[in-house]
Amino acid sequence: MGEPVRYEVAGGVATLTLDQPGSMNTMNPEMLTAVTESLELAAADAAVRVLVMTGSGRAFCAGGNLNGFAAGRGTELPVPTRIGRLRTSMRTSQLLAEMPKPTIAAINGACAGAGFSWACAADLRYCAESARFNTAFLTAGLSGDFGGSWTLPRIVGPAKAREMYLLPSKFDGREAERIGLVNGCVPDPELAGFVAEVAARLAAAAPLAVAAIKQNFNDSLTDDFSAHLDREADRHARLQYTEDAKEAAAAFLAKRAPEFKGR
Repeated sequence: MGEPVRYEVAGGVATLTLDQPGSMNTMNPEMLTAVTESLELAAADAAVRVLVMTGSGRAFCAGGNLNGFAAGRGTELPVPTRIGRLRTSMRTSQLLAEMPKPTIAAINGACAGAGFSWACAADLRYCAESARFNTAFLTAGLSGDFGGSWTLPRIVGPAKAREMYLLPSKFDGREAERIGLVNGCVPDPELAGFVAEVAARLAAAAPLAVAAIKQNFNDSLTDDFSAHLDREADRHARLQYTEDAKEAAAAFLAKRAPEFKGR
């Protein structure tokens, strides 16, 4: 069946491709292990400035493998063991949301269930017109995992998020764009090139500043306003002493493109 994912790095951009098209890239233990390892590698690699997650074939990720669930696989385990294994797998969403580098979900097709949650954990989402979305958990008699019930309300608002979980239905890429779930929807042949341009733009930006901006937005989800002003002031002031900030000013005055080193 081959490796469950492909991981490639070029030009500061790591691309993680879910590569089980025959099963619409549904999750299995091998895929979850490989995704975790790839995300940890991207988070730790100084050569990686952006991560793009996408799928092969007709799907981004159609969620968990219902064939395994229907057969009862995993239900023979004690509940605490099952919870522990699931929580370990769900760290993938945490890595997408919290690694100090921007993450992009390039949604090329079906995006449902836990795959939908993965997409919501990314910083930016772009989809093909043929993409189809569905929270799908309630349809499977489940409540949801991989963080979707935390991330989705912060993307589309709490009322819309509750509706999407309690009244699950399929919707297309243009609807995803209309409700603000994705940052953009493009014709299928243009998705890879469009996302590559966005990723290249981010990879060329000052990485310390990008990391600080991402952390600012993550902190804003729990900070009160005064505490957040303190964090903003601290990060902004410290960045003014970096080589990258000096390079940005010099490049602006010289009317040339800056070259950032992450220092």
